[in-house]
Amino acid sequence: MKAAEFVYLRPASVAEAVDRLSEFAGEARVIAGGQSLMPMLNMRLWRLAALVDINHLSELGRIEARGEETLVGALVRHGTVERAPLVAERLPLLAAMIRHVGDRQVRNRGTLGGSLVQGDPTGEMPLGCLVLGARVRVQGPDGAREIPMADFYDGAYAATLEFDEVLTEVVFPRHPPHHAFLEFTRRHGDFCVLSVAVTGNRDAEGRWRDVRIGLGGVNDTPVLAQASAARLEGTWLADSDIAEAAEAALAVIDPASDIRASAEYRTHLVPVYVRRALQQLRAHAHGQSIEGADR
Repeated sequence: MKAAEFVYLRPASVAEAVDRLSEFAGEARVIAGGQSLMPMLNMRLWRLAALVDINHLSELGRIEARGEETLVGALVRHGTVERAPLVAERLPLLAAMIRHVGDRQVRNRGTLGGSLVQGDPTGEMPLGCLVLGARVRVQGPDGAREIPMADFYDGAYAATLEFDEVLTEVVFPRHPPHHAFLEFTRRHGDFCVLSVAVTGNRDAEGRWRDVRIGLGGVNDTPVLAQASAARLEGTWLADSDIAEAAEAALAVIDPASDIRASAEYRTHLVPVYVRRALQQLRAHAHGQSIEGADR
């Protein structure tokens, strides 16, 4: 199938893109990489009056260090995130997670902003941005505003953007010293069955502080297992602490059944993968690695 007829618009600025979206009153969408939008249009799951192409707006394609914060433009391709030295230096968790996004062709076209707006519950980038405490900047008719990633979704595939707002950049605070990421898929590049991203810091005595545990693929949106993280505050990440935190993660999940896995199987896997991710976090702090930890 092919998409139904629509108007193609190529604005010269973000402000003009906002104006064009406003004119169509919810019947237009922004197109950047198009890795999710175009298949939906071609299958006629969506019928739009207009597409607003922002690919040529170079101001949305930068990666910039600004003090302790790192700014990544909405148009930055996944492949650029994968290869950028600044991302490897300042956002190593994101650099590790990006390699699990689709395949190389998808990463060469897909954008960070597009992934966040799509809001796939299994997506790596929404989870990574949530765990890292990122903020999303958007531009609309009334000016710019920031949305914390924790408030960015109302549900699956439901970003809290108005129809006439454009996501412009993502702002990351200082990255925690230690991180780990695990994902279980039926095959590499497929939508995940579940994923776990964790970060943390250690004090001068080696006790863990500010641990964050994020889960993808087990709820309508990526979620933080806050009770699990709180259980680890001030601990040495002993095996017993990790085991209790892993079980506590079950409190925040509400998995669905689909062609990749049943809800029961996802529920079974959550404490297993949280435990493995926390063990990998502990190993990272000691300069060690866990062979096969992402399998």
